Amino acid sequence: MKSRFGAALVAAFSLGAGAAAAQTADPAAAASLTQTCRVCHGLDGVGTNPMIPNIGGQSAEYLSKQLQDFRAGRREDPQMSIIASDLTDEEIKALADWYASITATYQLPE
Repeated sequence: MKSRFGAALVAAFSLGAGAAAAQTADPAAAASLTQTCRVCHGLDGVGTNPMIPNIGGQSAEYLSKQLQDFRAGRREDPQMSIIASDLTDEEIKALADWYASITATYQLPE
């Protein structure tokens, strides 16, 4: 199941990433790159699964480092390692800037 899920995410990323978004670090241009991220992390970077980190509103530096570490193999996760392995430096910056620009609201459990 996990390998099919990972393959589906990679396929979705490949289809969703536009050439313009890949060539710029403009957070608005990263919207097409977020198609894969949204599957797990939610539309605004806040997912509903407690096992998946919320990335909306995180600092761009933190997000960039995590994606670079997944890509380099310094951090491992079955899905994220596959997804990050194909990201360019420009795409990592665009995604990090995009999610950092979001003002995320979180609802704490009662």
